[in-house]
Amino acid sequence: MTLNSPCKVNLLLNILGKRPDQFHELETVMQPVNVCDQLSFDRGGSGIRLSCSNPELPTDSKNLVYRAAELFLRAIGTSDGARIHLEKKIPMAAGLGGGSGNAATTLMALNDLFGSPLTHGQLSEMAASLGSDIPFFLQNRPGLGSGRGEVISPLEPFPSLRGVWIILVHPGFGISTPWAYAQLAQFPEALNGKPGRAQKLISLLQNQSLAAASKEFYNSLEAPALKKYPILVIVQEFFRENGALATLMSGSGSATFALVPSQESGEILLETFKAKFGNKFWTAMALIH
Repeated sequence: MTLNSPCKVNLLLNILGKRPDQFHELETVMQPVNVCDQLSFDRGGSGIRLSCSNPELPTDSKNLVYRAAELFLRAIGTSDGARIHLEKKIPMAAGLGGGSGNAATTLMALNDLFGSPLTHGQLSEMAASLGSDIPFFLQNRPGLGSGRGEVISPLEPFPSLRGVWIILVHPGFGISTPWAYAQLAQFPEALNGKPGRAQKLISLLQNQSLAAASKEFYNSLEAPALKKYPILVIVQEFFRENGALATLMSGSGSATFALVPSQESGEILLETFKAKFGNKFWTAMALIH
């Protein structure tokens, strides 16, 4: 079995303060993006054998795919094993949820391979125990995330994004999620956002133009990231000056996205981007569904 494992962007990431369990309470609006890693699964043998096209990624229990497989096999009490190959295309430490999507894809694929022993609810619990973003990837629609991001309410595709294309750029360095959250203490407004922004954005995306909705795109984690990495500010300024309908850093970064009205305008913008910034950036483009 071979499956695509998509990434996501956060159209909004509003942090509402630190919780007693040291996680952060937040509200986030996530959009799946059809830029994918690929995972191949075989049932058989004993234990888990994971291989990966990117030699920088570990293939043991430090990898979320391995941990997801381990958790699944233990939960169903089987002595059978699994062979998994990960073809990695989404950059790491980018804020695009590549690793989270890989883990969710692994849970769904193994559940299929082993005859669907677990319910969606059980898979969701398992996903949440592995990481906050992972439950989102158990479905393929936009979603409202609450709690620490692991409580997902699926949403219908947003009318204002119909026909819109997304450009993703990654500058070649990652940003550690724990680092980004730790820096928020220096930015009280970003750490203690006002609740309700997510519902406001969702309503605009459902009922208004993208121009109206894009004014509500927001990411609390831009406060520390843009201060430390001014190149991200320059990238966003470039996108705004060259016709992007919206631009924002996704998650804890360092990937930044731009929304454009058509494939043609996206290709022109990407060409202009590469002419200005060279080929050090990873780039991708996809139609939003």
